[in-house]
Amino acid sequence: MKTQLLGSLGALATVGQLPGGTDLPEPLADTLLQHYQTCLGGPFPQATPLQPKLRETIRKEGYRIESITYEVEPQERVPALLLIPDSATARQPAPGIAVWHQHNGEYHLGKSEPAGLAGNPMHHTAVALVREGYVVLCPDTLCFEERQDPTGKLKKGDYERFEFLRQVVRGRSLAWKNVLEMRRAVDYLASRPDVLASQLGCYGHSMGSTHSWLVGPLEPRLKCLVGNCCLPSYAAIEHEHLLHCFPNFVPGWTQFGDTPDIAALIAPRALHLNFGAQDTGSPIEFVRASLPRIAAAYQKAGAAQNFTSFIEEGQGHVLTEAMWQRVKETFARHLKRA
Repeated sequence: MKTQLLGSLGALATVGQLPGGTDLPEPLADTLLQHYQTCLGGPFPQATPLQPKLRETIRKEGYRIESITYEVEPQERVPALLLIPDSATARQPAPGIAVWHQHNGEYHLGKSEPAGLAGNPMHHTAVALVREGYVVLCPDTLCFEERQDPTGKLKKGDYERFEFLRQVVRGRSLAWKNVLEMRRAVDYLASRPDVLASQLGCYGHSMGSTHSWLVGPLEPRLKCLVGNCCLPSYAAIEHEHLLHCFPNFVPGWTQFGDTPDIAALIAPRALHLNFGAQDTGSPIEFVRASLPRIAAAYQKAGAAQNFTSFIEEGQGHVLTEAMWQRVKETFARHLKRA
């Protein structure tokens, strides 16, 4: 029975197919990206000047951390931490990577965890990357760390629910807002004289992984994208009755596909995804059904070598040494010049 259910739900939408496996008319398949933008909530507003501000500089061994803010929408600024290796200068710019932080119900944490200033050392990933020679940007996602309810009325998940519903009544999704802000983060990285604007990537764990495949289709400046432990298909969510964080939900998208079909829109640019076989947030049987659909899109784009994945047996929702090794190898292969 489980196999039958998995087969039915796994066919929710293969690449270039409607739910149930019906082939899309070719013109519709060619406009999936447009449908994705529409389902998110429509076009993004014209970008305003970033107006970056430096708040503080923290010296570390071999690199520095700049505490900054920049404008994402008029009168709305995002706090971020920028890690810059001592080797990166305007004369010798380095590749840039944006790190989207995890959720984990830890609303008091955001940018500070990957930047190595708080949280679980497992996720001090920006520190590991700056030591590899990258300039690394870690912004706060809405509802986290410095971006919790400014009125103080709503706490933790209540404020996240409020922001999700605030977007819904505007005909958008929280994913729309998140993607808008990630595109502004890329704007900031690309504006830095010590960053190679042609060599940009992003990484995220858990919600951060979701953010990577959400922004990828709509941010062509990201040459290499890596996600760790999060590609929950809607088929899996419905079958397992999973309660996932709000950015996973793109209204109306199942008319055209499932979450793997969003990730597939990143082709032909480099994409690597890690998974733990025991991760209940991304049930592995659904992941195994999803990966060939992404691979098929890369094959069709003539870039089969640019999509890779790794499933580690016996592991759950974690970042292991084996997973991190593949993260480093992927970025080195696609972002570092020979």
